[in-house]
Amino acid sequence: MAFSKLGLAPAILEGVKAMGYIDPTPIQLRAIPLVLSGKDVIGSAQTGTGKTAAFGLPILSKLGQHNSTGARVLILEPTRELAAQVETAFHDFARFTNLKTTVVFGGVGYGKQNDELKAGADVVVATPGRLLDHLEQGTLRLDKVEFLVLDEADRMLDMGFLPDVRRIVEKCPRARHTSLFSATVPPQIETLIQWAMHNPETIEIGARRTPAETVKHVIYPVSDTQKTDLLLELLKRVNYNSVLVFCRTKHGADRVAGLLKRANHAVAVLHSNRTQKEREQALQGFREGKYEVLVATDIAARGLDIADVSHVVNYDVPQHPEDYIHRIGRTGRAEATGDAFTIMIAEDAPHVYAIERFISQTIPRVKLENFNYTYTALFEESKPGAKPGGFPGKARAVRVHGGYHFGPAKRRR
Repeated sequence: MAFSKLGLAPAILEGVKAMGYIDPTPIQLRAIPLVLSGKDVIGSAQTGTGKTAAFGLPILSKLGQHNSTGARVLILEPTRELAAQVETAFHDFARFTNLKTTVVFGGVGYGKQNDELKAGADVVVATPGRLLDHLEQGTLRLDKVEFLVLDEADRMLDMGFLPDVRRIVEKCPRARHTSLFSATVPPQIETLIQWAMHNPETIEIGARRTPAETVKHVIYPVSDTQKTDLLLELLKRVNYNSVLVFCRTKHGADRVAGLLKRANHAVAVLHSNRTQKEREQALQGFREGKYEVLVATDIAARGLDIADVSHVVNYDVPQHPEDYIHRIGRTGRAEATGDAFTIMIAEDAPHVYAIERFISQTIPRVKLENFNYTYTALFEESKPGAKPGGFPGKARAVRVHGGYHFGPAKRRR
């Protein structure tokens, strides 16, 4: 079904056309009619499926014209990057209307935010902490909110924002439309749903415990002394457009970025110790091809608008199985194909087994040809009595990747 058949306002359809959208994704196809009809919506879909448009297009269609009486839409996001990304999307969706959108988050001064709020904004995209600051200062009121969106709700739970979210929801009118998007729905989120929503419809697109089918993912077992050597060798041999490297800690991300820079890679770093300006410059440079590698902590695993990532490398194995899904989901987005490599050392074994139990599949172990491995006990996995996920011995990576070439290759730019 085309976007033109979903009941969106003509001006919003013009925005959709200008952005180059052709057909709705499954989450858009199911969510847009529900939001337009006034139903509260709980949405669950894998990353890269277009959920911002799923709630943004129908909400903007129902707003009509700019109204200076106060914010009519409030969208809560767990991070600054997500908030900025969603605000940009709303600007694009509404480019042929006179609706006004602003973004509110910490890490920057209040001046510009105060000016835009005073001038009147129909849509406010915000992180919880800075939003509460504005409410306490009286620079923003929520008594005119008609549409409330709680995006990445499980991530807000992980970051300890749920009490703040409750305080914010209490300040919104009871007669409102509420949408909630969450990859998982733990008991605390269930409680929030029962309290904040009215007879919501649930949309679930794809299994939340499986990687996207467009992502080919493998594990490279190696000794802990060879992790960095293996990473450098992979980047030498792999034919890539852009690579997102995940590290567990901010210090680790800085160290790996420094290593890659010394190896003459164009590298940017993204983690919570970077200033807002540095984070924006890193993301923009990576999107534009200025940087071929982005080294990040899990701040980049969910929701960031980083298109066309050809490869994800888990330099550190994630400690939570859900994070594995979100990390490797940064490639293979919007039905494109992508590759995800996880570098595994002996101490990572419990986390890898937990991931495999979570996704109900064994991740292939592969060996990089002509790499001078030192012995690690991980090579014994395939022996009788070993834990699941056996190492394939002399199996070539090309067989796992269905023709993927690990020989010398030029980088695609």
